[in-house]
Amino acid sequence: MVDTLEHLRRVPLFARLDREDLDKIRAVMCERRYAKGRIVFVEGEPGEAVYLLKEGKIKLTRQAEDGREHILHLVHAGEVFAEVVLFDGGGYPATAETMEDCRIGIIRSRDLEGIIAGEPRLPLAMLRIMAARLRAAQEKVMSLALHDAARRVAGTLLKLAEEHGTADPEGIRINLVLTNQELAGLAGTSRETASRTLTTCAAGKS
Repeated sequence: MVDTLEHLRRVPLFARLDREDLDKIRAVMCERRYAKGRIVFVEGEPGEAVYLLKEGKIKLTRQAEDGREHILHLVHAGEVFAEVVLFDGGGYPATAETMEDCRIGIIRSRDLEGIIAGEPRLPLAMLRIMAARLRAAQEKVMSLALHDAARRVAGTLLKLAEEHGTADPEGIRINLVLTNQELAGLAGTSRETASRTLTTCAAGKS
């Protein structure tokens, strides 16, 4: 099993820190295990910590007015999430739910703030991560505004293939287990539309 220090070295946010700074972060990080389907935090709860996913997969979601779940981001091992609470001091902007059994490192905001005060490279690294997330969110908003539901599902599949795909004799295999509801949440549409689009794509290949 990879130790906490090695996990920190592999995280882009902390990759350029020296051993002394990594040891400071390790000293204030605790670890929790969550079974599949558990809630880590809920949208609107006071933002008290930053999280590092060591093992497993997590989805960050928001609830629409019509009750549908929109998936904002899929968190993979090695990623930091909920880092926005360090900058605005507000609540969590989304709900985090485990998609697999997970090991999660948890760093209280006030502890990380103390480390950041002595290491100016960390805020810049965090801003880069947040800028990438903002760019992805803007692209999703544009897709919702300009594309019909079927095209959004197809676009989501292409993006997943780019991020998680491997070559296969029949094309590209997406190495990610998602339900039709989760695919719909990523595409910003209904489960029925996602299912219908998948059926159409499968029929087109046969």
